[in-house]
Amino acid sequence: MQDTLYEIESMRRFAGFTGDTNARPETTIMNFRHLLERHELTAILFEAINSHPKAQGLLVSKGTMLDATLIHVPSSTKNQEQGRGPEMHQIKKGKQ
Repeated sequence: MQDTLYEIESMRRFAGFTGDTNARPETTIMNFRHLLERHELTAILFEAINSHPKAQGLLVSKGTMLDATLIHVPSSTKNQEQGRGPEMHQIKKGKQ
């Protein structure tokens, strides 16, 4: 969140950080977190946020972030080595 506030102008405007403010995003985020904890609002906020996907029948669960780059390469093995590159693995996105 801190990086986003530093790098994206529209997010700074949304969060109320204008060019003439001395507030620092990291301090503001930390203060907000402490305020939520002090008033025991984290669990209430978490439940309120998760209720929206649940109302739509979506399951909210823990997961793993994966950083991957998709590149277009021929799927054919009809080359001189009769095989794919050693670092190439096939994936499916949707049903493609």
